[in-house]
Amino acid sequence: MAGTGPSITVDGRGLRVVIVAGQWHDVITDGLIAGATRVLQASHAAFSLVRVPGSFELPVACKVALENGADAVIALGVIIRGGTPHFEFVSNAATDGLTRVALDTGKPVGFGVLTIDDEQQGLDRAGLPGSKEDKGEEAASAALATALVLRQLRGQIG
Repeated sequence: MAGTGPSITVDGRGLRVVIVAGQWHDVITDGLIAGATRVLQASHAAFSLVRVPGSFELPVACKVALENGADAVIALGVIIRGGTPHFEFVSNAATDGLTRVALDTGKPVGFGVLTIDDEQQGLDRAGLPGSKEDKGEEAASAALATALVLRQLRGQIG
């Protein structure tokens, strides 16, 4: 089990962020969205939410959001292991695709895609009442903090 991540408080004023979330496993996904939303509201960043069919579609939607002015995106999805190789294919495609999007655009992608063995693991990580972790909150915090670091680096180097 993962430990508690760093506590990051960010002033997101002036940042434009898009939450891109899959539609599968709506109770878990809605919890992730709520956690990300709380962080973005507290930071005063401007943000919007778009939904895509599933985690496989996250990379392309995130890429378009970043290419069209977003300073950061937060990718949220749930992939539950089943009895076929589908889990590995979708998990790898989403992870590799989101990494490529971040590198190709030079902008942060908050990674909130849960790759889990069963629904309970997702409920434990979704920031719901009784959850042990809030991966939506963590993904949003990381995306905001990274956007500010990149802005600082571009100002120092450029």
